[in-house]
Amino acid sequence: MTEFADADTAGGVRLAYDSAGRGEPAMLFIHGWCCDRTSFAPQLTHFAADHAVAALDLRGHGDSDRPEPGAGVYDDISGFADDALAVARAAGFDRPVVVGHSLGGLVSLACAARSGAVRAAAMLASAPVLDPEGKAALAQSFPAIAADEDGSWRTAFASGLFLPTDSVRRDEIIAQMAALPAEIAAAELRAMERFHGASALARTEVPLLSVDPADAEPELRAESPGIAIGRTVGAGHFIQLEVPEQVNAMIERFLAINGL
Repeated sequence: MTEFADADTAGGVRLAYDSAGRGEPAMLFIHGWCCDRTSFAPQLTHFAADHAVAALDLRGHGDSDRPEPGAGVYDDISGFADDALAVARAAGFDRPVVVGHSLGGLVSLACAARSGAVRAAAMLASAPVLDPEGKAALAQSFPAIAADEDGSWRTAFASGLFLPTDSVRRDEIIAQMAALPAEIAAAELRAMERFHGASALARTEVPLLSVDPADAEPELRAESPGIAIGRTVGAGHFIQLEVPEQVNAMIERFLAINGL
């Protein structure tokens, strides 16, 4: 059943979320760029067996409010972190473990960088944290996405996020990513490009996990020596949907070795 949190963020954005389960630590799942909370359906079901869990729609996505774009509304990762932590409070979570995919990976790291906010954070196929080439590619794509009113650019881009063998919700996700208003999609891209990953990592004192379908950013280990790094096999960008058994096992092991 969908629940709503009246977030104590600028503008009082109402945020939709699904919750289930009982048990500590609570876990909060944060979707990626142009997606919604359903992209974590396998994890919500799996971890609800032993944990209180919730998955939210960030502002502008799914069933959450969609405020008009403007400075600080969609172009700042800290605003999305506000959303995530507001839902955690609404769900009654005390310092949850945050797990984010793509854009949500940066949001989960931003939450982890806030002292006392969360117990641990996991980034799944995260948007670039430190990689200068990845950041540059985001910046170069901004004009095309801002002009992508019909979603055709994002349709082509989203199609490239999948391996030929990927099948789980492929067409649905591609259509979803193309449907978000271009102005919001572009502003979120700007937020990812501007995010200062090194600063966030330096402020983070809780355990971190990074899981990717390819090699992790080499700079991550240098900036965060204690980070746990995993790699999936046989999936494109949407690893939590295509190979949930691999992703869930790595998250479970990450929690266990950190006594969570």
